[in-house]
Amino acid sequence: MPHAIVVHEVGGPEKLSWEAASLPAPGPGEVRIRHTAIGLNFIDVYHRIGLYKVPLPTGIGQEGAGVVEAVGEGVTSIAKGDRVVYTGLMGAYAEERNAPADRLVKLPPEVTDTTAASVFLKGLTAEFLLRRTYPIRPGHTVLLHAAAGGVGSLLTPWAKALGATVIGTVSTREKAALAKAQGCDHAIVLTEENFVARVKEITSGRGVDVVYDSVGKDTLAGSLDSLVARGTLVSFGQSSGSPAPIELASIGGMRSLFITRPSLFAYIGTRAELDQSAAALFDVLKKGTVPTPKPRTFPLKDAAEAHRALESRATTGSVVLVP
Repeated sequence: MPHAIVVHEVGGPEKLSWEAASLPAPGPGEVRIRHTAIGLNFIDVYHRIGLYKVPLPTGIGQEGAGVVEAVGEGVTSIAKGDRVVYTGLMGAYAEERNAPADRLVKLPPEVTDTTAASVFLKGLTAEFLLRRTYPIRPGHTVLLHAAAGGVGSLLTPWAKALGATVIGTVSTREKAALAKAQGCDHAIVLTEENFVARVKEITSGRGVDVVYDSVGKDTLAGSLDSLVARGTLVSFGQSSGSPAPIELASIGGMRSLFITRPSLFAYIGTRAELDQSAAALFDVLKKGTVPTPKPRTFPLKDAAEAHRALESRATTGSVVLVP
């Protein structure tokens, strides 16, 4: 019998329970996937602690790659033996699962299962942030928080390839060196420097065109202060907690700032959007525009340990759970 991680009540990593899970045959429109690699993302933490509420008990995890083991009635787009990847389907922390065929994307031969699981959700996020939320053009200057993290490690080289100057913030000097190696033009260590003052210094007082902020509470006010007039704050996460409410008047006047709170799943809501976003991601991976990540791995049954490492910011880049 396959095993899975189940959450019965919200709380700390210790609430992740490793349990045997019965699995019926795939129903109409479904396939059974044997996972070979499972992506760990901060949204998993949000579900575990109850920040993003889901009915309990629940499986957890939204990203996985593996091999199709069985096909349900009416499925023609996917065949047994296909290598596939997906995101946005709760319950990825499992050795095996059933999933709707129309939410799966076939993997090209050049992309391994481990790479796919480590990069798919983060890579689709990078794609919609850089190409559709605030389309980056040559000459733009970008401020990117958590530049050495999973999404940041993809955003940096992709933004550079689109012609941007990238200013990244990180928590340690070691992560600053990593961010620079990934292409950041400037790396700011938050524990040593005031990032707003440093951004103004780097940009000769102008500010940046766009801030990509996944940190939230600790950085959002400063992110707004780092923008050029009519600049855009893209708030797409809150790893440090929910930021304080913003007074609309404070972003008006001569600043006239834009703020958006985009969600990946609003940008891949149709099959066409999912296919286009995935194709763009696979293209930059195959070309080497975005380097193939080398994720840190944990056994699936040790998901709690992986969550602790992620929340303590002891990880860089991507983390993958291996069944």
